[in-house]
Amino acid sequence: MLNKKWIIITGLLTGTSLAVVATRPPGIYKNLKVLPRNISSKELNRIMVDEFTDGLGVSCNFCHAEDKMTHKPDYASDEKPEKNIARTMMRMTKGLNKEYFKIKHPAIGAPTLVVSCSTCHNGQPHPNNAAGQ
Repeated sequence: MLNKKWIIITGLLTGTSLAVVATRPPGIYKNLKVLPRNISSKELNRIMVDEFTDGLGVSCNFCHAEDKMTHKPDYASDEKPEKNIARTMMRMTKGLNKEYFKIKHPAIGAPTLVVSCSTCHNGQPHPNNAAGQ
């Protein structure tokens, strides 16, 4: 697995000074179904913080199951239903922006989106007007 150590070693071998921004090169994330497979670590982290942590007021373990061995989030796992709900909501958000606001290539987290997670969630895990609340 490539990580910060790999990036630092590469810098040492080439004699260049590197700012370590990403912990993984683009394209090595597992099980991305809505977000681009070649997403950078920086962009993925921004989306997770801006859209999910801020937009829904949740942390990683809201959607991501815990790895039983490490007790850290297992980001590739689909064990928790909230992860698939999030995927459905991302597809819905992209669809609304494309169809009703004529954004040609809507991307989750893009500043051009008219409808985002925060539009309905306002920093809450469930919108206030959700059915059954």
